Amino acid sequence: MRWLLTGIALAFLALFLVVPLVAVFWQALSKGIGFYFESLADPDALAAIKLTLITAAIAVPLNLAFGLAASWTIAKFEFRGKALLTTLIDLPFSVSPVISGLIYVLLFGAQGWLGPWLADHNVQIIFAVPGIVLATIFVTFPFVARELIPLMQAQGTDEEEAAHVLGASGWQMFRRVTLPNIRWGLLYGVILCNARAMGEFGAVSVVSGHIRGQTDTMPLHVEILYNEYNFAAAFAVASLLALLALVTLGLKLLAERHLSAELRDTGDVPAFAGPPAARSASGPQGAVNSQQHAGALRRALEQGEV
Repeated sequence: MRWLLTGIALAFLALFLVVPLVAVFWQALSKGIGFYFESLADPDALAAIKLTLITAAIAVPLNLAFGLAASWTIAKFEFRGKALLTTLIDLPFSVSPVISGLIYVLLFGAQGWLGPWLADHNVQIIFAVPGIVLATIFVTFPFVARELIPLMQAQGTDEEEAAHVLGASGWQMFRRVTLPNIRWGLLYGVILCNARAMGEFGAVSVVSGHIRGQTDTMPLHVEILYNEYNFAAAFAVASLLALLALVTLGLKLLAERHLSAELRDTGDVPAFAGPPAARSASGPQGAVNSQQHAGALRRALEQGEV
C-alpha cells in the first residue's frame, strides 16, 4: 500500500507539475535560443518586466512593515477588536482578485466615487502604475502577517516580558528579542508575498487597462502574446515566471528547514538569538528554561548587547 500511494503521488506530481513546467521551457525554446533572447529583449517585454519589478519593490516592503506591526500586535497584546483585525487580515483570501480590482475601479475610476475629484487634480490611479500597486498590495498583504502570527503566538510573551523587566525599551525588546526569533518565518512570508506580487493576474488585469508597454506586467504581457498566437514569445516570458517559481521554492525550502531547526531547539541558544516554541513549555523544564533565558538576557544587558 505504501508503494502504491507513493506511486500515485509521484504520478500526480509528474502529470500536473513537472510536465507543464517542461512544456513551458520546451515551447519557449521551440524557435531557438536566439529567438528566446530576442523575445525577452523586446521593448514591450522589458517594460513589462520593469513594471513587475517596480510593483513588487513597492508592495513587498509595505506588506513587510504591515505584517510585522499586525502580527506583533495580535500575538503579543490583548485588546478590544483583536478578532476583527485578524478577520480583516484574512479578507483578501476570501475575495476574488477580480472583485478586488473592481473595487478600485469603483473607487478611483472615471465614474467612481473619487474619480471626478482625481480628474480635477490631474491624478490618475486606474489604468496607471498606482492602481496596479494598490491592487497588488491588497491581494498580497495577508502573507507576511498570517505567517508570523502563529509563530509569535507559539513563542509566547515570556522572553519579551523578561527583557522588559530587565530594563529593555520597547524598540530594544523588538529588535533584540522578537525580531531574531521570527527571522526565518519573516523570510518565509516575504518569499511568498513576492512570488504572488510578481505573478498576480486577476486584480492587476482589471485596473491596468492593458496598455502595451506602459501598464502590462509580465502575466498580462504573456496573455497578450498568447492571444496574438505568438506562442514562442509568450512562453519565453512565461519561463521567467517559471524560474521565479523555482527560485521561490528553493528559498521556501531553505526557510522551512531553518525554521524547523530553530523550533526544535530546546535551550542551547540564548532567548534573544533564536525562536522557540519548545522552550516556553510548561512544567519544571519550562521553569528551568525560563531561568536560563532570564540569565542570558541579564548577561546580554550587562555586556551592552541589549
